[in-house]
Amino acid sequence: MKLRSNHPFWLVKNALLESYPSADKSFSTEILIVGAGITGALIAYELLNSGYKEVVLIDKRDVANGSTAASTAMLQYEIDIPLYQLIEKRGLTTAVTSYKECEKAITTLKSITRKIKSTTPFQKKRSIYFSTSRKGLRLLQKEFQARIDHGFNVRWVNDDELKSWGLIALGAIESASGGVIDTYGIALNLIKYNSDKGLKVLDRTEITNLKHTDDGITAETSRGINIQCKQVINCTGYESTAWLKEDIVKLKNTFAIASEAFNALPEAFKDKIYWDNSSPYFYFRGTEDNRIVMGGGDVNFKNTAARDALIDKKEKMLVKKFHQLFPDIQFKSDYAWAGTFGETADGLPYMGRPDPLKNEHYVLGFGGNGITFSVMGMQAIVPSLLNEPHPFLEYYKFNR
Repeated sequence: MKLRSNHPFWLVKNALLESYPSADKSFSTEILIVGAGITGALIAYELLNSGYKEVVLIDKRDVANGSTAASTAMLQYEIDIPLYQLIEKRGLTTAVTSYKECEKAITTLKSITRKIKSTTPFQKKRSIYFSTSRKGLRLLQKEFQARIDHGFNVRWVNDDELKSWGLIALGAIESASGGVIDTYGIALNLIKYNSDKGLKVLDRTEITNLKHTDDGITAETSRGINIQCKQVINCTGYESTAWLKEDIVKLKNTFAIASEAFNALPEAFKDKIYWDNSSPYFYFRGTEDNRIVMGGGDVNFKNTAARDALIDKKEKMLVKKFHQLFPDIQFKSDYAWAGTFGETADGLPYMGRPDPLKNEHYVLGFGGNGITFSVMGMQAIVPSLLNEPHPFLEYYKFNR
């Protein structure tokens, strides 16, 4: 399955920092991480910091060339399902904790980018969650009250203030905690940092089968090479559906565009990111090179050919939508691409072992919070390896 198409903006913007070999002979290791995107890079970072020495990161593509390259890389603590709805679905503790831990994850990621001296910046932003319909406004006000009740730093923004920013909407929730990154660039930086610390990185090496024995796990590649390991951590995101027996996610296509570079980033985008509460929702952010990236127009996944055939149509729709919401900004599309993502029933990730008797672990951050969920997965991975309890392994367990 291809996860992106039409060369996402981030691939054009960034040169590949390092090249890594493919596996050319069988070998053994303690831990094998499958999936060298932002999730796999973060999990490898955590394992190295926790003292694990024999760790291998592997991907069937070039590193970070799956869904990581297609991300629009908006960082929000807000989960795709509003807090008040999530409380109804999963209970107060799981819902509020998930929102608060996503908020902490943004700060954690900022610290990591500084520690590894990432060449791509982390930018703190205010998150603007807005509505353009009367029904949506009522639901937004309900969400605002839920966040106030549970101690989140939010502010209500009325339509007049939004209009002064250049946004045509009825109301919004402003959150202090938000950010933007170049996910692809940071993933490359993180993998290089990990590699310098002893991580073995292999790309263009596809795992086609896992055999569990009393002695451990044999990962078989498409080229007939065997990798003996004690633990496997799957960080392949939406492609993990091919490995799992449980039906945990519904695949969707999303579409994104990046504008031509402005002489200066429009004022409305200098310190804010935006998303609305329509279904499916639209989202907007600025970049450090004075572009605006937006996405949305999600549809159910059928196949990659059908997805890619929609790019031109969706590009026109996204540009039209942008001009409706920000009529004073002259947005001209420069790049358009598509990606595949997944939705879970409760908007939350999956972490841990699907089968408690097997040393096969998953860190799967679905939906719009994939990056923050991956940061949270760092906290749970060592307890999962050691078969020790952790709240995330309970909140986000399989068969929940």
